[in-house]
Amino acid sequence: MRIKLNQLTKQFGNHMVLNHIDFEDDFTTLAIIGSSGGGKSTLLRILGGLLEPTSGQAMLDGRASNGNRADHLLYRRQLGYVFQQNGLLKHLTALENITMPLIKVHGYSKEEAGKRADQLLSRFGLENEADKYPFALSGGQSQRISIARAIAPNPSLLLLDEPTSALDPEYTIEVLNMIQELKEEGRNFIIVTHEMGFARKACEKTMFLHDGKIMEYGHSDHLFASPQSPVLKKFLATLLEWNVR
Repeated sequence: MRIKLNQLTKQFGNHMVLNHIDFEDDFTTLAIIGSSGGGKSTLLRILGGLLEPTSGQAMLDGRASNGNRADHLLYRRQLGYVFQQNGLLKHLTALENITMPLIKVHGYSKEEAGKRADQLLSRFGLENEADKYPFALSGGQSQRISIARAIAPNPSLLLLDEPTSALDPEYTIEVLNMIQELKEEGRNFIIVTHEMGFARKACEKTMFLHDGKIMEYGHSDHLFASPQSPVLKKFLATLLEWNVR
């Protein structure tokens, strides 16, 4: 998977969140890390086609995130997106949350969608939750169902926006193990995360965003072992000092 950012800018009022970023590289699994407010989720939303850049362009495998309506729909269909708060529809069961997008967006028949949902729920040990509504699910179950929904149509790329940020430690491990399993089957993903151990061990490459700029980027092992900028050194030292994720 190839990512290209061409003078990418995002501004909210007078606040510059992403500041004329130029970048291009290939990756399989990418972690985006950095302090709160650094632009991580904004960048992911632009890559996901959920947010228009103020100027510039974001591209994945040669397709722009902000093309015309027809191109935009094709772009979005190649992606699976997982939100911080799972994004499950409250009036639908776990099973229905998976089947509805398959039917409405991807053209599956009801029978095909049900078969695919059953397969995923069984694979991830969630078959007993199929008929439960989101209010009856634990945080970990909800997020895992959200991931199952995102991968159901077999997207080219999975985008995960801090999928463990609201979870207790035991549920965090469940979700990270699930993502690791997806990596092992060859699935590409970009994850915004505060889980530094996961970023270092499970992601091929890591991008450190600070004040709307890419401060450092490279293979995860090297970036964590030998941070070059004072800002990244301080960021990692603070997390390690307090043993924060």
